[in-house]
Amino acid sequence: MTVEEMKAVDIRTVHPEELVDITKLSIDRLLEGDDRKTEFIRQVKNPYCYRVGNIIVKSSYSGDATLTERFQELVLAV
Repeated sequence: MTVEEMKAVDIRTVHPEELVDITKLSIDRLLEGDDRKTEFIRQVKNPYCYRVGNIIVKSSYSGDATLTERFQELVLAV
C-alpha cells in the first residue's frame, strides 16, 4: 500500500478487525530516532488509520510541524 493509499483509507468503510490496535504494540523503548519510527510503522502498518481499543482513529497532519515530527510525537506517546 502506498502512502497516498494509506492516507485515503475511509474510516466509514474500513473493517475494524483489519486495523492494528496500537494499545497492543510493543516497541523497544531503547530504540532511538529512525529505528523507533521504523519499528512503529512496521507494526502499525498504516500510521494514518489504526485502532485504539475499539475506536478507529484517522490521523491527518497539518500546521507548521513536519510529518516526521508528528510521527515522533505519536511514537513517543506509545
